[in-house]
Formats: sequence, structure tokens, C-alpha cells
Amino acid sequence: MSMLSPPATAAARARPGTTVRNAALGILAFWLVIAVIGPSISPHPPDALLSSESFARVEGAGFLGTDYLGRDLLSRLLNGARTTLGLALVASVAAFVVGIAFGFLAGLTGAGRPVDVILSRIVDVLMSFPALILALVVLGTIGTSTTAVVSIVAVVEATRVFRLSRALCIDLGVVDFVQVARARGEGLYWLATREILPNCSVPLMAEFGLRYTYSILMISSLSFLGLGVQPPEADWGVMVHENIQGLLYGSPAALVPAACIASVTIALNLLVDHLIHQANIRLPREIAR
Repeated sequence: MSMLSPPATAAARARPGTTVRNAALGILAFWLVIAVIGPSISPHPPDALLSSESFARVEGAGFLGTDYLGRDLLSRLLNGARTTLGLALVASVAAFVVGIAFGFLAGLTGAGRPVDVILSRIVDVLMSFPALILALVVLGTIGTSTTAVVSIVAVVEATRVFRLSRALCIDLGVVDFVQVARARGEGLYWLATREILPNCSVPLMAEFGLRYTYSILMISSLSFLGLGVQPPEADWGVMVHENIQGLLYGSPAALVPAACIASVTIALNLLVDHLIHQANIRLPREIAR
């Protein structure tokens, strides 16, 4: 019996991590389905006025009642999932394309070389500003639009991706298989796509989960402050901002979209933590600064 106890203990330790992973995947899968089919299953158009009463449970409205204008809160929640999650996904993908491209360029040309120095100093300048303050200044200057919001979020998150991809590229650039490829005369594009990228895909996948989380939070924060997605467009951050006074009347109109944002971000963080733990990733020291 004593010989069987260590495997049982190991299995017991592994089970909570698997349960957390499955729960996180379930939450993310649920919201992905809602983002895809939400507008088609919503009881009403997101901007339809059902009542002249604010924060009321009226006939025809969903079980969450109405918002501050008398619109169906459930319908706006279902439609807002696509807007919030979709815009964050576009911003995260753009951030990764830009961040990895310039990060690998800086790392492959060599640390301390002019290309690396110029790109690193530009990133340092951008990162010296608090992300939200930088976004508020830019959006306040050029005006608010969906394109502007996605672009500024992508730029902010690309700086973080740049530092990670550059550090990974520098670490992998000195290993034997990369040196052999250099000796064969392979170009930067080959080294980046065939040698470096496949061998750092796991930490980059983990970083994508984090960047997607921060993109959701940043877009929702900008919407809450009135500089993100603009009414009457349904967006979770906008819904929190619009209905915050409902807390005075005991309405969940502001808490429900806030809980939706929290559920997605927490699930993403739990999934990233599980991925890092399972892969036993050791990230370069530079990105911890």
C-alpha cells in the first residue's frame, strides 16, 4: 500500500490544476459561443426602448430587466460580448504581429546594434507613460473612434510583446542550431520563422493570453471613461458606465457587465498560469522588469 501512495498523491495534486483548467476553458468557450451567436439569440435589438422606466422589470424584457434608458439589459449584454471580445482580439493580434516582427528584428540584428538601440529606446519611451494615460491623451487629441481605440490599445500592448520577443530571440540566437543556420547563410526571415518562432511558441502563447486580458480591460476602461466604444453601441465597459447609478436603486445593471468582464479575464489568467506551470516556462529576466 505504501508503494501506491506516491502516485496517488501525485494524481491528487494534478487533479486541482486540471479542474481549474477545464473550468477556465469552459468559461472561455461559453463566452466565445455567446460572442458568435449572441446577436442572433438576443430577444430585442440592443437599442430598442421597451419602457420609459429605468432599471425596471417590465413585460417583454429579459430576466435582468431594463437599463437606465429602458432597454433590455440581457439583449445589450449578448450583443456587447461580440463588441468587447472582438475588439480586444483584433487589438491583441495586431499587437503580436507588430511586437514579434520588431522584437525579432531587434534580437536578430544583435543586442546593442543601431537597429536594436533605436527600436528599444522607442519602446522605452512608450512604456514610460502609464498605458491608460497615454491612451487618454492620444484619443483626446485625435478623437474617439473604434479604429483609434483598437490602434492605441494595439500599440500599447505591442511594446510588451516587443520586449518579450526580443529577449527570447536574443536567448535563442546563441544556441547551436541558430548559429548553424547563420553559417549556412540563411536570412533574417528564415531565422525568425523557421528557427526562433517554433522554439518560443509556448511562452508567446502564454503572453498572448495576458495581452488579450489586458486588451479587454483597457478597452472596457476607455469605454467606461467615455473614450472607447461610443453609445448606443453595446459594449460591456459602456454598459457599466451607463448604468452605474442603478446601484443606488438596487439594480444589477452595472454589476452584470462588470462580472462578465471579470469572468473572462480571470479565466484567461488561470489558463495562462496553468500553461506556464505545465510547460515549466522560464522567461528571460529582462521581461520581468
